[in-house]
Amino acid sequence: EVQVVESGGGLVQPGEFLRLSCVASGFTFGDYAIGWFRQAPGKEREGIACIRADGSTFISSSVKGRFTMQLDKTKTTFYLQLNRLKPDDTAVYYCALGSRDTFLPIPDFFETWGQGTQVTVSA
Repeated sequence: EVQVVESGGGLVQPGEFLRLSCVASGFTFGDYAIGWFRQAPGKEREGIACIRADGSTFISSSVKGRFTMQLDKTKTTFYLQLNRLKPDDTAVYYCALGSRDTFLPIPDFFETWGQGTQVTVSA
């Protein structure tokens, strides 16, 4: 069974950083796309980044320049580095797996979701 588990969220002040982790099990890199999403209270789930099955990446313009994705050597743990955080970044952050043909982080294209990790940015 393919699963993903996120961790690394927390409460930080504006301007600080966090590193979120997504551990995938029952997973083979190259068979799936990996997406990062967030959902703020009262808002729709937003796709912010994606590692495609061919290894190419996409970062949404809403976070480009502040957020980056990393992949560990085992290719089963994915990281989302959140830099220069703002209060508007406060949300539950999710990782998810989509089919290998997926190339954009559109929530409907992703099938396996983690439970999410809360990021709160507040002074």
